[in-house]
Amino acid sequence: MFLHELNNAQREAFICLAHNIVVSDGELTADEQQMMDELRREIGLPESFEPRYIPLEGIDGIFDSRKSRVATLIALLRLSYADGAFEIEEQYILGDVCRNFGISSEQFELIENWVRRLIALEKEAAQFM
Repeated sequence: MFLHELNNAQREAFICLAHNIVVSDGELTADEQQMMDELRREIGLPESFEPRYIPLEGIDGIFDSRKSRVATLIALLRLSYADGAFEIEEQYILGDVCRNFGISSEQFELIENWVRRLIALEKEAAQFM
């Protein structure tokens, strides 16, 4: 959604963070894989780029603006809900991401609430089609 704002280094780091999220619970669902494919297309990464584990320490240096951090967090939250459940492992990783990004738990709750409403609106829109 807002990922077009990211530079190339941030795009690569983002897809690696997304990979951390989807493999955190030990299974990659079809919905998660579909969303990963959509995210890859959205940010314009070639299919040849292989996402890998990325350590969370130091990501604040890659995502060096509030805009890039919030855009990343929104997309990671949407991905976390792709399979219909926000698993504890995903929550833990996103908590660490927030700590590294300097995003408070109160801000995280506001952003998560917004993402849940967005998902509900997307489902509602799909029913119109």
